[in-house]
Amino acid sequence: MSKPTGLLSPRGETGWTSRDATHLLWRAQFGASAHEIKCATTEGLAKTVDRLLKDQPETEEFRTVEPLLRSAALDSGNIDNLKAWWLHRMHYTANPLRERLALFWHNHFATSNDKVNDVAAMATQNDLLRRESLGSFRRLLHGMAKDPAMLIWLDGNANRKRHANENFAREVMELFSLGEGNYSETDVKQAARAFTGWHVRKGQFWFNRAQHDFTDKTLFDVTRNLDGGDVVELCLAHKSCPRFLAFKLLRAFVLDQPTAAQVNALAARIRGHNFEMTPIMRELLTSGFFYSPANRHALIKNPLQLVLGAFRALGGRPDLSKVAPLLAQLGQDILSPPTVKGWEGGRLWITSATLLQRNNFAAALLNNQLGRIDTSRGVVDQFTELLLARDLPTSRKRLAGYLKEAEGDPEERLRGMLHLIITMPEYQLT
Repeated sequence: MSKPTGLLSPRGETGWTSRDATHLLWRAQFGASAHEIKCATTEGLAKTVDRLLKDQPETEEFRTVEPLLRSAALDSGNIDNLKAWWLHRMHYTANPLRERLALFWHNHFATSNDKVNDVAAMATQNDLLRRESLGSFRRLLHGMAKDPAMLIWLDGNANRKRHANENFAREVMELFSLGEGNYSETDVKQAARAFTGWHVRKGQFWFNRAQHDFTDKTLFDVTRNLDGGDVVELCLAHKSCPRFLAFKLLRAFVLDQPTAAQVNALAARIRGHNFEMTPIMRELLTSGFFYSPANRHALIKNPLQLVLGAFRALGGRPDLSKVAPLLAQLGQDILSPPTVKGWEGGRLWITSATLLQRNNFAAALLNNQLGRIDTSRGVVDQFTELLLARDLPTSRKRLAGYLKEAEGDPEERLRGMLHLIITMPEYQLT
């Protein structure tokens, strides 16, 4: 495919700074340490993005601890243990963009264990999200159509030849591929018939021939004996599909309210790359558009970015058993999204209740109630630079005023400054 032009033209390496590296890393992973920012600044844009997109070898500690946490979750059947396993992956993996995208897809294909009630099925779905996070959206959508957790979540076993259940057929169009207004109720009914007999038995996908409707269906002007796989392909071929995906990617990684022109520009690249995510993400993360001043500090941090980002910036080791319930209080209970629409995010991350919880998080973090952090002067200085690497005269003035008037020993003053930074409105943005 030809190189992107216009809105998604490459930024290039000229003038690459630590501010640019910070912007990239905070969007592409869950926060960034001073060391990571320094490395990305030295490497440059292209090499940093290549490293983020290419699987890196995990540390020996990660290879030891991660499978133990997963086994504990599967053996216990406790969803809290599975949450701790995934949080461990997010914080300690050498492949943070893959986990960042796995979370994006978890929100896109929002599935909650509150109904599934099967830790093994949720883990299997999570594996699929991660495997195709930088792979093929086409394979991912096909995989989700046969995913046991998804089929339980959207009542697949109730979808039978004589009484087609429309839940999955509706969501595969509305939430997974096309968006509202791009299909009719007749389309939903026809697609539901195509998915009849796509059931779960003994925790596995099962094609129940006795309950499948083998007669002709008509969807998007195509008439034949369609099955579920045909429905997926017809949705992918629909003109609305790349636009729908482009809108969600832009909202997650660039800006909260993309314009139609911006959506169409990315949609053209998505279609051109046949829904392959690695080249799509490479073009997005290296585009001048991504680094535009208007798109910096334009997204509200979700709770995971806020919490894990603070630990990462402060060289901390979170107590994951405490972080998971904290995230729920902040509005992002992983593996238990609130509805089939997932978390809407954006400005809805900040309410009077969650703002108070964010302030409480800062206090608990700095009192070592959530795990260990490094509050040495050097680390605090680097953390402060993350905030002050912007044109924020008011914030600079507040910090200078605090340091001038603060009392107590040096350690206490440093923690006070950190609390001030983490609770600033500017720190809630990425």
